[in-house]
Amino acid sequence: MTNKFPITANICYIINNEKQVLLQYKARGFGEGKWNGPGGKTDDNESDVDSVKREIFEETNLIIKDPELRATLEYVYEDYQEWNMMVHVFTARKYHGEMEGSDEGKLQWFNVSELPFGEMWDDDQYWLARVLLGEKLRMRFFFNKETKKVIKFEYLGVL
Repeated sequence: MTNKFPITANICYIINNEKQVLLQYKARGFGEGKWNGPGGKTDDNESDVDSVKREIFEETNLIIKDPELRATLEYVYEDYQEWNMMVHVFTARKYHGEMEGSDEGKLQWFNVSELPFGEMWDDDQYWLARVLLGEKLRMRFFFNKETKKVIKFEYLGVL
């Protein structure tokens, strides 16, 4: 199956020394009302690493160092192909700055073992814990017409 991905985005899960991960409760736009890693769309002529560093700073006021690519996720919305996206998922353990939220949403640290999956994207249950434990993977997710539930997913291998 060939899918076109008109959107490329990057997100980063910052992990602190207490084994907590920083999540953002999306205040507006795509994903509003869900917890997710901070991040956003890649600008033209911008590398994925530069994009994720920029987005993290804009949304958290934190400067991340050495973000590590952990997953590439493909999202297919068969009834809304203009929403199809490729998302590069990074983790970062080195960061500095004074954390500060933005109009994108509030920020909160969560224990890795207590993530709010009921308030996250449906696909997170299939991959996020694996990524936070250090696994590197590629997956493809197909969403239903309401774009809320995964109707099928494929494991595409490791990075």
